[in-house]
Amino acid sequence: MVVQIDNEKCEGIGDCVDACPVEVIALEGDKCVVVNPDDCTDCEACVDACPREAITIV
Repeated sequence: MVVQIDNEKCEGIGDCVDACPVEVIALEGDKCVVVNPDDCTDCEACVDACPREAITIV
């Protein structure tokens, strides 16, 4: 599974960064980015935390 962030929807709020228990996502500038994709446990906490629905796991 791969975490994908839609940069058109992401506003850099950072709720996903706080929600991820294994630090897969980080805030860089004004956007959230996937920095450690191999550490993802597919828990979908980031998906649930994003108010802009910018994150999908495929």
